[in-house]
Amino acid sequence: MREFARPVVVSSMCLEFKACRWNGMVIPDPFIRKLKQFAEFRPVCPECEIGLGVPREPVRVVEQDGKRYLMQSDTELDGTDKMVAFTKSHLDGVTDADGFILKGRSPSCGIGDVRIYPRLGKVGAIGRGSGLFGGAVVERFPHLAIENEGRLNNFSIREHFLQRVFLFAAYRAVRAVGTMKALVQFHSENKLLLTAYSQKELKLLGRIVANHEKRPVKQVIDGYHAHLSPAVAKAPRSTSNINVLMHGMGYFSKQLSSQEKAFFLDSLEDYRAGKVPLSVPVALLRSWIVRFNEDYLMQQTFFEPYPVELVEITDSGKGRTFSR
Repeated sequence: MREFARPVVVSSMCLEFKACRWNGMVIPDPFIRKLKQFAEFRPVCPECEIGLGVPREPVRVVEQDGKRYLMQSDTELDGTDKMVAFTKSHLDGVTDADGFILKGRSPSCGIGDVRIYPRLGKVGAIGRGSGLFGGAVVERFPHLAIENEGRLNNFSIREHFLQRVFLFAAYRAVRAVGTMKALVQFHSENKLLLTAYSQKELKLLGRIVANHEKRPVKQVIDGYHAHLSPAVAKAPRSTSNINVLMHGMGYFSKQLSSQEKAFFLDSLEDYRAGKVPLSVPVALLRSWIVRFNEDYLMQQTFFEPYPVELVEITDSGKGRTFSR
């Protein structure tokens, strides 16, 4: 079993941590509850931070003349300036986060699904966008894993989020050590995972590690970091994962029986068809890695990109897919 660096995750405080929502409630979140065992959470409630009480009258995002305001309907309180100031101050202090889990549809924390209104009062929304805090997070940290809690009910989105935050946490450890040896080891251990994401980006990262230009170590590590996040920005396609799995099976082609190979290939077809999650063929291949003591594959994060305790195949049913 691998040892994992603990990701740093900034989250909305109302999600599992504190009863600070506008109605005085806390929102239970089983995923965050489980992730707490393996990650360092830094919860924040922007609305409380700007002085709005608990409970409080709901706020909404109002857009007028191309500018968006955070306003409280009943009191007509304009909290825009306070929210903008708090957001800048808070995000300036976020220097080591690996990801964000923010409250969906929140006028402060939402990241794309927030109702935008033309004014206060009884009037319909004119569109959807981001809350003032959530929008600033996306703008400031486009390279990080940022999701709302609702989207993480989707299996493939949750898997992609976990792969990224644990990968980024591991790379923070590399930057802390600051040696070429640590960088080379990181690149080697993540080679198959990066292959699944993008062979083009893998080659680029490989050239950075090779360092033919003999640049200083810090420049190399920073350069690798600049390309790592874009390399894993989009979840791997099922065909890419299957290619990696077929490559892995090749290590055991002489040791396996024809029945074992056929069973594995059938599991790949089930995965391709969306009948089973990626964890099914991965588990089969991992059993052979252990059985035949294949050191190289045993070190590859592709087969265990995050703690196995977080593998959960339940899905919200919305946009249900095991791979994108």
